[in-house]
Amino acid sequence: MRVVIQRVKSSQVTVNGEIIGKIGRGLNLLVGIADTDTHVELDWMVRKCLELRLFPEPEGDERWQKSVQEISGELLVVSQFTLYGDCRKGRRPSFDRSAAPKLAEDLYNYFVDKLRESGLKVETGRFGAMMQVSIENDGPVTLLLEREAT
Repeated sequence: MRVVIQRVKSSQVTVNGEIIGKIGRGLNLLVGIADTDTHVELDWMVRKCLELRLFPEPEGDERWQKSVQEISGELLVVSQFTLYGDCRKGRRPSFDRSAAPKLAEDLYNYFVDKLRESGLKVETGRFGAMMQVSIENDGPVTLLLEREAT
């Protein structure tokens, strides 16, 4: 599993001109599911996304001391199979490691459901749709989290 995690001031996702998910301060999560992923990888990733200290203290300390949970932040979760695009050979990416659509959708929904258990506001894109994602990156802070099946 791969997640591009971005600390944002705001973020939204639009499908066919309609805003379907919108958040304020929190994290934008672009989620790629591999063909080998299981609930083990997803459970680890949920904990990591919720517990990473990516936000500074409000009193002006620049060090990252707080997690998205601790600031009662919001999450926008967008499926992105292209995170498993392999561009090492040729001129066209290979997506051989991306999970098949049915498996990916099931695991994506599991991931979203687990994030919602935190009690935070969780918005999503639409799985499999052509989406436009607007991100007001805060920092900018952008990290790649990865957890391979063991």
